[in-house]
Amino acid sequence: MNGRGVLIIRGVSLFLIAVVLAATARAAERKPNFVVILTDDLGYGDLSCFGADRINTPNIDRMATEGMKFTNFYATAPICTPTRASLLTGSYPSRVGLGTPLHTPDTIGLHKDEVTIAELLKSRGYATACIGKWHLGHQPEFYPTRHGFDYYYGTPLGHCFASEVMRKRGRGSDLFLRNEEKIPFPPFEDLTQELTAEAVKWINANKDEPFFLFLSHPMPHGPVAASERFKGKSAGGLYGDAVEEIDWSTGEILRVIKKLGLSQDTIVVFTSDNGADLDNAWGTDVTWLGSNAPFRGKKQEGWEGGLRMPCVMWGPGRVPSASICSELATVMDFLPTFGAMSGAELPTDRVIDGKDIRELLTGQPGAKSSYDAFIYHVRFGKRAGVRVGDWKLLVETDAKTWRHRGEALYNLRKDPGEERNVASQHPDKVKELNARLRLFEQELGHATRPAGRLEEPIEE
Repeated sequence: MNGRGVLIIRGVSLFLIAVVLAATARAAERKPNFVVILTDDLGYGDLSCFGADRINTPNIDRMATEGMKFTNFYATAPICTPTRASLLTGSYPSRVGLGTPLHTPDTIGLHKDEVTIAELLKSRGYATACIGKWHLGHQPEFYPTRHGFDYYYGTPLGHCFASEVMRKRGRGSDLFLRNEEKIPFPPFEDLTQELTAEAVKWINANKDEPFFLFLSHPMPHGPVAASERFKGKSAGGLYGDAVEEIDWSTGEILRVIKKLGLSQDTIVVFTSDNGADLDNAWGTDVTWLGSNAPFRGKKQEGWEGGLRMPCVMWGPGRVPSASICSELATVMDFLPTFGAMSGAELPTDRVIDGKDIRELLTGQPGAKSSYDAFIYHVRFGKRAGVRVGDWKLLVETDAKTWRHRGEALYNLRKDPGEERNVASQHPDKVKELNARLRLFEQELGHATRPAGRLEEPIEE
């Protein structure tokens, strides 16, 4: 080869190296996309990667194989609205005044001064969308589009309010929106399909800029429904069919992200707002309503089955594959973590209870939970107990849907099913955890923020 040929090869090689370096630099500079997939009333034991034997969830299982399972991941309450408020604000529900599920007569919602994940990320140039169930206020002042979301498609209350059960109670609502325009409520059996199609369409339309998608499935909350494509397919009855359809939906989201070449730039989270209901069919002819195994309790209750959630996080190149995190993390952590990963500045004029879990998410050696305590909430914002390390204390609570008499102490490492109350054997530990709960109550008294409130509700 002559000298000219060598020079050409060297020139091409240098050019290719420059292209690769430039692409790497652009990837490093690009802020990560975030997708949060939230299900409604899905139990810890309802995914095959978390032990389900009646339901097959191959797409979420693959997500876990390619990412990280969190086995000590918590909702902040065993019910809808409080957990959703915590997820978007990074704060306990009692701190933001949304401690119980909203119903049609309610005229409160997420306060206009709250800073949501969507608002935080919009400050960094993100496109934002909420698709599905909102349940943080169904008057216009509280709509997702008033809280940082560029686009909304879904039900502000939840599909159960459009059911015959709620209509007969005089609390029905068929409110369904595209942005702030009321449109017909889709048939329940079509909900998962339609929400998925909207999500895929929106991702395609916003692929060239960083984005945050909050895909909030109304299923498998009752009345449970599934499309003809999935009906009768699972061994878990109609409930299992609905979960398998959500698994299909998750696969569609991952598929479009991979097709667009965004895998290395995207974090996807899959979790639930509270445990499976187990015994409320909402008038649907079902014989099985989920599993919170191996934990005790269900939706509405302060046992682990009400608040400990299945959670999978996926992000090739950022989240180590086939990994398991057993450290405590919660839905409150999304706001500080996404904020840190995007370069956004967290608000400093309020208490943010969530933690930045980047070290856990990226599998840093020796990474530990930043929680010195986790506070269990139940309906009406009542505090039901506290966890410190492996120890959990439940205290006397009357939330109507869940009453607990006296105190109960459990070591969750030795007794995850909360079968053995060892309070009498460890009085000093009971005293220590009670003191930690009182400390939270004292601090909360100085740092609460009100829910938004309308004096004159607007008719639908």
